Amino acid sequence: MSTEKTTVGRIAPEVLAYTAGKDVELDRRLIEADCIGTAAHVQMLSEMPLDPALISAAECRKVIAQLLLAMRDARRGAFEITLADQDVHLALERRLTERLGELGKKVHTGRSRNDQVALDLRLFAREELLNMIGEAADLSEALFRFGRKHARLPMVGRTHMQKAMPSSVGLWAAAHGESLLDDLIVLWAAYEVNDQCPLGSAAGYGVPLPTDRQRVSDLLGFRQPVHGVLYAGNARGKVEAILLQAASQVMLTLSRLAQDLVLFTMPEFDYFQLPDGFCTGSSIMPQKNNPDVLELVRARAARVASQADMVMGMIRSSASGYNRDIQEAKEPFLDGLAVTRATLQILTALVPGLVPRPDALRAAFTPEVFATDRALELVAKGTPFRDAYDEVKANVAALVNADPDKALALKQHLGATAGLDFSLLVGRARKSRREAAAKRRAIHRAFGKLLGAPYPACVAPE
Repeated sequence: MSTEKTTVGRIAPEVLAYTAGKDVELDRRLIEADCIGTAAHVQMLSEMPLDPALISAAECRKVIAQLLLAMRDARRGAFEITLADQDVHLALERRLTERLGELGKKVHTGRSRNDQVALDLRLFAREELLNMIGEAADLSEALFRFGRKHARLPMVGRTHMQKAMPSSVGLWAAAHGESLLDDLIVLWAAYEVNDQCPLGSAAGYGVPLPTDRQRVSDLLGFRQPVHGVLYAGNARGKVEAILLQAASQVMLTLSRLAQDLVLFTMPEFDYFQLPDGFCTGSSIMPQKNNPDVLELVRARAARVASQADMVMGMIRSSASGYNRDIQEAKEPFLDGLAVTRATLQILTALVPGLVPRPDALRAAFTPEVFATDRALELVAKGTPFRDAYDEVKANVAALVNADPDKALALKQHLGATAGLDFSLLVGRARKSRREAAAKRRAIHRAFGKLLGAPYPACVAPE
């Protein structure tokens, strides 16, 4: 079998294609992260107390200038990762060596592709998570705004999908919005786990050089370094699974919202009308207007959940230290984050255009919907609950003239139909959005300081 020369030895083309997998394609998303991580690493190398210096301050500036050019090329699609490179890390090293000669060969000192990819994924995921938090807050607020607008519009509440008690469009929308608020708590917890710098752990056992891992972490705006060098590598896969599990909680909320809307926009319900442009037609049936977006939300929720399970399955039997299995986690990880963000964005665009159908919503109220309320009215007048229960059960038809608006107005306690505090709920969503924006600004300031120019403007294509 013939072999092909690469940066890390001669490899048979068939083996190269098999082991590189989809990294040549997937790593295009990580170019900018790899450049920024390399900038921090080179800055730290230039500050190491060695005599003579491994890399001088002037040489460090030359490397960072080349990294900026690489990032600009990546933004315009001109950064090439070849199969011989195998991944973004060796592609960047090749490029730096071609342009800087011996200086380019020094850049990999004290690190491994193991800690490089761990860093790249954390840098990439950190930005994605902050964006996802902002987008989840946006959708949550959109649901609260919709709910406040239709707070007192009656809507039959259901259990077991059967008619149950009087409810409102406001309560329904607020429930989905508040579920996203809980998802934000989960996303922030995942963010905290991810916000630790693994660089400097090298192949998982450190290096006999006076590297400063805290300095690298600070340069990149991380909360702290991962402490143990072995765990920095062992965390690969675990971190991806945690982030995918957090994303799957978001998708679970979105799937349940989508399922409600699929049901409640059926002609048999007709509670809501979906906005124009969010449905598709049929290739054979001229009359069809299908809720394809919502159906795909349900399927993609299953997809993200399965991706979390897939990554956990990959690491379940991994021994300590790097194992190539974990490379396979990259694709489901990147895809799961992208799918979750896209779903948040499409539903945030859909919700404001959702139109309630008051006539259909009110027509759905039949006597049995008021049975529990009537039993509790009797209790309030002194009837024991079980006696009131039996009396109403035997006389449900007598509730034919019950008023849904009055039923909603009577429930004034916290969180009930007349006790929803939409300002409180909106405030929680906005707080998360503000915190995410503030963290993003701080990270970008750290990058700008490292690169010597405001980020991200400094890498805009020329």
